[in-house]
Amino acid sequence: MTTATLEHLNFTVTDAKKTADMMCQLFGWKIRWQGSSIYNGQSIHVGTDAQYLALYSNERVTQGEASTYESSGGLNHIGVVVEDLDEAEQKILAAGYETTNHDDYDPGRRFYFTDEDDIEYEVVSYT
Repeated sequence: MTTATLEHLNFTVTDAKKTADMMCQLFGWKIRWQGSSIYNGQSIHVGTDAQYLALYSNERVTQGEASTYESSGGLNHIGVVVEDLDEAEQKILAAGYETTNHDDYDPGRRFYFTDEDDIEYEVVSYT
């Protein structure tokens, strides 16, 4: 049996272009594709050649109200692996985000930050 690999995640944000630009700036990713999508929305695929996040938005998107850790199907956080955790944190702080929950336990060092859509990111380094 062939082992499956993760290609992408698709989730909704209030402004797909703004979120994609932030990800490109902070993580060195690129926009792989963008275009019209279901329900008169817009989708942007942002990431690497091997993996990406599909960001979806339309004019009716609103902020969620329930805790994702208490809602079935909720997005708890997005984990991003970086080589240099300190360098990544400096970029994130310079972009105006607050970093929290710094920790160092097997298998790596990590911290978290939250974007304008209240999406939490875990930034981790295994080096």
